[in-house]
Amino acid sequence: MKKIIFLVLILIVLGFVFGKKVDKLTKPNVQKQKVTVLLDWFPNTNHTGIYVAREKGFFSKENLDVTILQPGEGENNQIVAAGKADFGISSQESVIQARVAGIPLVSIAAIIQHNTSAFASLEKNNIKSVKDFEGKRYGGWGSPIEETVIKAVMNEAGADYSKVKNITIGETDFFKTIGRDSDLQWIFYGWDGIEAKRRGIKLNTIMLKDLNPILDYYTPVIVTNENHVKNQKELVTKFMKAVAQGYEFSIKNPTEASQILIKSAPELNKELVKQSQVYLSREYQSDAARWGIQQEIVWTRYAQWLYNQKLINKMVNVKNAFTNQFLP
Repeated sequence: MKKIIFLVLILIVLGFVFGKKVDKLTKPNVQKQKVTVLLDWFPNTNHTGIYVAREKGFFSKENLDVTILQPGEGENNQIVAAGKADFGISSQESVIQARVAGIPLVSIAAIIQHNTSAFASLEKNNIKSVKDFEGKRYGGWGSPIEETVIKAVMNEAGADYSKVKNITIGETDFFKTIGRDSDLQWIFYGWDGIEAKRRGIKLNTIMLKDLNPILDYYTPVIVTNENHVKNQKELVTKFMKAVAQGYEFSIKNPTEASQILIKSAPELNKELVKQSQVYLSREYQSDAARWGIQQEIVWTRYAQWLYNQKLINKMVNVKNAFTNQFLP
């Protein structure tokens, strides 16, 4: 009887020891790869999928330790292109301009499938079409593309662009300046448009994508550098797998997604985030077959338009400017 008990104890001990060894073999303690993502602006609903991917452990499943950075000193696109940040948030326009300048930036996903930006004005000013821009003050951030876009859409409508007064107001609060310093401004509807509705402020909005298909370009996009695309394929693939899961979750669960963003950026207005998230969760994928997909025709026609308008001094090979290869 004593021998039997002794043998049982030995088997238990051996089982415990070998069990531990097997556990160590099957569950190695591999250090996560550190990754940085540089935002284009303060955290907002354009970025929700990235925060969801971090909060829900999608990055961890890919063995990635992701740090989300807000923009500071320096030009975001150059920082990402130089590899000082692994990924960033940009726009199709900025990627094209960067590549013309020899900056090796590549777009790897469209965060929003269609351009949700618009010309906005107070309803009482009765600006319902681009013809109504005549005699009005446009408040912008001082980019050459603003003047070109306004001039182009007004010319197409038979309106006189020379009657528009351009005022550079910079990155100021839309609600403090509209109607006071300017009569119309260029906004992202998913943020300022939603906030206007939340405040009960009636706006007239003219969506750029409705004015001309060429202006239905990708903004914002997720970018990385050419070195990562060519030599860090596994990293980019894992990152995009997790990010895609983050945006797909946000599409299906806007309420929970908004709560995750609020938790990550508690300084944001909670009600604005919730309402903006409902709107953008429908726009992330929209009518595309899957989230993040980019079409060559969208890149080609917009690059050609920028060139025709002399906003870039040479055409770029758009096949090098974007890729869908890392989308899951």
